[in-house]
Amino acid sequence: MYLLWPLLFLHVSAARLSSFDVRLKQPKQEGKVRLVGDLPSSGRVEVYHDGQWGTVCDDGWDLAEAQVVCRQLGFPGAKSFMPGGRYGEGSGSIWLDDMNCKGSESSLSECSFKGWGITDCSHKEDAGVVCETGTNTTSNRQFSVDNSLGLSEDLGLLFDSGSGCDFRIKVKDDSEESELTFCVHSMILMFYPELNITKDSRTLTMDVSQTCHPHVSAFLRYLYSRQIDVSITSAQCLHQLAFNFGVKKLMEDVGRAFTLLLPEDNTFHTQVSMFEYGLRTGDLVLQENVLQYLSWNFEFLISSPVWSTISFHMMDALLRRSDLVVKDEAFLLEALERWIQDKGDEISSDQQASLLNHIRYLLIPVDKLYEMQFSSSVLHRNHEKLYLTGLLRGFQFNALPFSKIRKQMYNTSSEYLPRIYTGDEWSVIFNATTVKYPRYAYRNGYTVGYNYNRGYGQNNRIQTFSTPAHPSALYREQKVFWQAQVFLSSQECSNYGISCYSFPVARFLASGNQNMYTSTIRYSNRLILTCKNENNIFHVQDFKNDMAVIPNNSSMGLPNPCPDDYSFRFVVRPEYI
Repeated sequence: MYLLWPLLFLHVSAARLSSFDVRLKQPKQEGKVRLVGDLPSSGRVEVYHDGQWGTVCDDGWDLAEAQVVCRQLGFPGAKSFMPGGRYGEGSGSIWLDDMNCKGSESSLSECSFKGWGITDCSHKEDAGVVCETGTNTTSNRQFSVDNSLGLSEDLGLLFDSGSGCDFRIKVKDDSEESELTFCVHSMILMFYPELNITKDSRTLTMDVSQTCHPHVSAFLRYLYSRQIDVSITSAQCLHQLAFNFGVKKLMEDVGRAFTLLLPEDNTFHTQVSMFEYGLRTGDLVLQENVLQYLSWNFEFLISSPVWSTISFHMMDALLRRSDLVVKDEAFLLEALERWIQDKGDEISSDQQASLLNHIRYLLIPVDKLYEMQFSSSVLHRNHEKLYLTGLLRGFQFNALPFSKIRKQMYNTSSEYLPRIYTGDEWSVIFNATTVKYPRYAYRNGYTVGYNYNRGYGQNNRIQTFSTPAHPSALYREQKVFWQAQVFLSSQECSNYGISCYSFPVARFLASGNQNMYTSTIRYSNRLILTCKNENNIFHVQDFKNDMAVIPNNSSMGLPNPCPDDYSFRFVVRPEYI
């Protein structure tokens, strides 16, 4: 059995662990849905979690999600899905965001989503559905009676009593100094094929670290009731037990608790260990959460001692991502070259070529493409053909209109999609009270840091600057002007004729001739929140209708480790359409 304790918490302070306790008790109505509207078959979707009803954001909301909701409520299916606001605004928590259902799930909470309460939405985006009602209105109509809510509690009591148990589970550790025995019901274990229980089986022996012995009983009870209390001190043991038993849903739910530790280790040892553990256990949710954090903090990862030790699998996964926060693509290529050089013979020639194919040469500035021709790096010499092919495609991308090369791009669409490039040419940064740049400054020939008004307060949270319309050489001399603002109160919002309901809130407006490019270029801009003293990016979000409402700590994917001392970076991300 893999021991998670030394992997995950060696680099996290004991003080942090002792003060951290997550209770994930599942209420009896957990995951139920309801519709709020004038008709029983249509309305705003609400879901029950953690003892209260909350809404669902319409990001990613489609007919597949609507089908799941309607069938969960007992309707034949869904007629249509409704965007936010059609059935009014809800209140309380927004429980689900970025939903991704296959359409075959039995409940909405079985679909893929960010995590309970993790959202950047407002209640203006509360999703709704219209369900099919069927045509049977005769006396033969059937009504659903569902008394299953008490089943979980009853099965939990059955485990507690041991009444009628017919199967013994022996739990021991490698030293065999400690052994536990539990009497359970083989019928329950039949639901878990990983155990290979047959009708003739009577015992099962499990090798479990003695450290995890206190949590085995709670885990076995979960197999009956599907309810469990999870704290950070029990999470690693429960996750490993869930892996051994093949209980994927519990493994993913517990894995989300691990992500709360991600900002705690600036050396990145913990994050790298968590990813490798996620690979071994096949926990895709844990892998994704770690990769997202490392993508946001990629430049800090590069400068850390752990950089040269990360595996090929992690590097491959990172280079595939578009949410990588990095100065520019050329900087990323240089970092990859150094990493491969440090690895030496550990990385085969085929693996090197595979990683190089993830570099987006099309988005490397044309002047740096020119300089790369004369590079003397070992990687360049070993893979000259790959480099030359990438350079050629990069020059073509800069020299030809996108309409000319669009058809060839569809098969390799990620090649021309930007990552989150934070070079001075494409971003501006300031904190809640002080602008980083002077009131008048020039950068690469473009004006930045100009405030329209004198004085302090809100004026220190407004900047205008300009960027090229697109990184391509065809558009570099064509400017788009931007205004970045951060509002801290409703009065500040009112001064600009807008309504704000939570704070802080950021606005990122384009002005000038950007409408000239609407048929060719779209701007998928990002807001980045960074701890100023710790160099820790803990939140990245997009802008909706030029606005970005900063979530509170409970609705962020990661906890805010510096609630009073973080900076705002506005990033322009042009991409061809």
